[in-house]
Amino acid sequence: MKSYHDHSGLSSNLTMLTDFYEITMTNGYFSNGFQNQIAYFDMFFRKVPNDGGFAIMAGVQQLVEYLENLSFSQADIHFLRSTHLFQEAFLDYLSNFTFSCDVWAVPEGTPIFPMEPIVTVRGPAVQAQFIETMMLLSINHQSLIATKANRICRAAQGRPVMEFGSRRAQGFDGAIYGARAAFIGGCCGTACTLGAKKFNIPPIGTMAHSWIQLFDSELDAFRAYAREYPENCILLVDTYNVLKSGIPNAIRVFQEELIPRGIRPAGIRIDSGDITYLSRKARKMLDDAGFPDCPICASNSLDEYIIQDMLIQGAQVDSFGVGERLITSSSQPVFGGVYKLAGIEAKDGTIIPKIKISENVAKITNPCFKNLWRLFDRETGKAIADVITMHDECIDDTKPYTIFDQQHTWKRKTLEHFRAVPLRTQIFENGKNRTTPRDLREIQTYCKEQVDTLWEEVLRFEHPHQYYVDLSEKLWKEKNRMLSEKKI
Repeated sequence: MKSYHDHSGLSSNLTMLTDFYEITMTNGYFSNGFQNQIAYFDMFFRKVPNDGGFAIMAGVQQLVEYLENLSFSQADIHFLRSTHLFQEAFLDYLSNFTFSCDVWAVPEGTPIFPMEPIVTVRGPAVQAQFIETMMLLSINHQSLIATKANRICRAAQGRPVMEFGSRRAQGFDGAIYGARAAFIGGCCGTACTLGAKKFNIPPIGTMAHSWIQLFDSELDAFRAYAREYPENCILLVDTYNVLKSGIPNAIRVFQEELIPRGIRPAGIRIDSGDITYLSRKARKMLDDAGFPDCPICASNSLDEYIIQDMLIQGAQVDSFGVGERLITSSSQPVFGGVYKLAGIEAKDGTIIPKIKISENVAKITNPCFKNLWRLFDRETGKAIADVITMHDECIDDTKPYTIFDQQHTWKRKTLEHFRAVPLRTQIFENGKNRTTPRDLREIQTYCKEQVDTLWEEVLRFEHPHQYYVDLSEKLWKEKNRMLSEKKI
């Protein structure tokens, strides 16, 4: 039996981390002769968190690791048998389970938009159905945190943002994978030591208020810290009074402990109070004392809106430590990714499209085996639109191409001088992993580059411009044919 080594450093098999109905359905597929039925499933989401203009794809590497290590232990089989719900032939199938699906996914760090097939699975219905829960868990969680982190980092306007949320995360895995996702979204480091170790993220941390309180005085605490960590002397100045004791004591310790060693201070941190006001006062005190190069870090329940307001109001802050509102995405703690059947294969290999219909138009799915393209302006490099096509369509960017709104079809635009790029890559072929793990710094750099291709109007926090995600004419006609036949 393969063993999945998760990033907590523990060895565990996550095959059974699934909703129970996935197993009851796959058993039913098996008993109804669908074990060899090839099906196509898409993962997509319907709404960007916080009503933003876009989301960030993340969690693909954890999905890859899960799919690579799918296997049922004898203990798993014994548990399933004990429910008296499953036929022995199905349990025998699980005992000898071998993953054999094809999987395509948008690379981590890519901006993504509602209704796009960000992951597609092709394979036996029994297998493609079973992996739904873990796929959604991996992609939903990390995409949520990466998206929130990217918003916060953009609000900081180039100032470093540190992920400080481990103690407020929803479980140890939320802390570890949240640190990874936050780094993809743009954070410069994490306070989560295990996350830093496992993903090669810079570890960041200095002191808590308890360090100050443990000593007889704030001055003694600062002095001891400066002697212990002279090259990384960042002092927490708000334990008692920022302006009356914290900053004066920090300045004294800098002058007495660091300057004689030829070392400049690494910074101060303010964790409470009116940080905008306090940072302005602190900046002047530090400058007057000869430390204009001493950075000021702000923390304490920050998010993109607070950071944006602080900077508008003139806060003298050089970096931000963001905890609970980042690691839980507290303003909207759910990324609504879903996984829906899009088609099945007939015995002759032709694809029979499938569609989910609802009175709620937003819940009507896009049928068929599809591909996803991004169109870029050749002159500006900016992303113009995304187009979802049939899998066998190719967008020829040497010719004009017309995009149109699928609801209001008279809204059309013909593009010229554009570049068409397929967004997804195949990560599994016949159950075999085709990927090479990417360095997290490479993913972070890629993410920044891709976000920079979006127009400023799409980047707005409030009422962003709706980025175009259109269907090709061929796909649009097939979808409407199916809707018409269903008399919708």
